[in-house]
Amino acid sequence: MERARLQRRTLRVLVGAQVLGGAGFFLGLTVAVLLAKELTGEKALFGLPVSIAVAAGAIAARPMGAWMQDSGRRPALAAGQLCGAAGAALVLLAATVESFPLFCVAMAPFGVGNASNLLARYAASDLAEEDRRAKAMSLVLLSTAGGAILGPNLAELAGGLGDPLGVSEKAAPFAISVLILSLSAAVLATLLRPDPLLVAKELAGEAAAGQEAAEPRIPMRRWPRMALVGAAAMVLANVTMASIMTITPLHLDDAGQSLGVVGLVISLHVAGMFLPSPLTGALADRYGRLPVIAAGGAMLLLAGGLAAPTSGHHAAPVIVALVLLGVGWNFGLIGGSALLTDSMPLAQRARAQGQADFAMGIAGALGSFAAGPVLQGGGYELLGIAGAFLGAALVVIALRSGLLSPAPARAG
Repeated sequence: MERARLQRRTLRVLVGAQVLGGAGFFLGLTVAVLLAKELTGEKALFGLPVSIAVAAGAIAARPMGAWMQDSGRRPALAAGQLCGAAGAALVLLAATVESFPLFCVAMAPFGVGNASNLLARYAASDLAEEDRRAKAMSLVLLSTAGGAILGPNLAELAGGLGDPLGVSEKAAPFAISVLILSLSAAVLATLLRPDPLLVAKELAGEAAAGQEAAEPRIPMRRWPRMALVGAAAMVLANVTMASIMTITPLHLDDAGQSLGVVGLVISLHVAGMFLPSPLTGALADRYGRLPVIAAGGAMLLLAGGLAAPTSGHHAAPVIVALVLLGVGWNFGLIGGSALLTDSMPLAQRARAQGQADFAMGIAGALGSFAAGPVLQGGGYELLGIAGAFLGAALVVIALRSGLLSPAPARAG
């Protein structure tokens, strides 16, 4: 009974922090490519700041996971949000002096904030019962949706702060990000007590402690097979989503769409990323992780196929493709995260989660960066075709991993 009470409190705190963290990060992400366009004339570099943010978040995930394994979730999650706020402040400075290199540097700490956003889903699973882990993670991802949908829609309003701040309307939204991410850090630092991972370790008792002391680090090559499948699902879903989503604002802007339309398209995409979370979690807990992963791959395949022929002059086809892209990412992330968590013992779980998020983030960063040259060399159509191919690969992995076989034994 005490465990259930602590789990409810943990979820409430994480939900509040994630609304703020999601708004702060996705507000900045919405305008990042457009700000890059202002600061550099090289089309191939337009996706670089976003790729740096994603790569920084990925690189941070690994030490943050190790930090969590040793000290619990709270310090690392709060520090990540505070780092994101500092990065947003540095972006404002870069815009003031009109420096693209400084903007790229600033996006690194800004991206660490998203590492905190993503790793928070694992904190929701620490005290959850085995058959409710996916649902618990999905609730935290859903809470991110509130902020992530709100954030992009604040872009046009926040643009009005540009004149008072002495920056362009494309940079001004980062001022709101500074405030929101700082509030998220404060919520986590003060209210995420007791720490869910530390409590889970106490409840696990001496067996888990002895296991962690005997083998504190398991190289990824020695992970259980299903843990590797879960990590692969996260990687493929993220690289597909990041590559198409990163360049879509530029695709729409080149077609003459307003900042308001760009914000609407991205906010609906983000809604697809997060709003289906309760359904996704329930499906993963009821029917298994692999069917959910396969369904996510199918949706990514369809999204890429629909995105390929769009010109950007009409927003509706882009919206449909981007919503499907978001939902496919959601299925891949939740299914993969739950499969990874099920498959790793508690004594190594947080560290493995950080390593998996590292791989996922690096893949997303590479996808974001590659999107610029792909757009320049083959257009938005080629980008959509590449996304469809990656979605098909995810379906194949899920099928080959035993979609029709009994679910694997779980680590507890």
